[in-house]
Amino acid sequence: MAVPEFIPRAGACLATTNVLSGHGRVRWMVREPSRAPADNGWRIMSHIDDSAYLNSGDAWRVADYNAVCAIEPALIGIYDFPVGADLQLVVDDQGIHVVDTPTGREIPRDDFYVPPRHRA
Repeated sequence: MAVPEFIPRAGACLATTNVLSGHGRVRWMVREPSRAPADNGWRIMSHIDDSAYLNSGDAWRVADYNAVCAIEPALIGIYDFPVGADLQLVVDDQGIHVVDTPTGREIPRDDFYVPPRHRA
């Protein structure tokens, strides 16, 4: 199955198998320095991932970032956040919010990445 291209040349990220299998919902997103030319630095984790799981040898997979965005479209908006970003998705009665984990501050919609074909 073809992966939709939400973001041109988005590269690859690491995502947990819980995210990729749909067993867990995307919850945590951390951007680390790239480790390879195709690596965009994003590390995507689910709401059920704990430290033991994340440190196991089977937790992580290299994934096309656009493919992970197809699982959770909110990831499109964080694409160009800087290395060091530590974010989480919070779901409540009002919808999905992206929150800066260290400060608890909700990220304003104006700060989100907009793919080139959707810019005014």
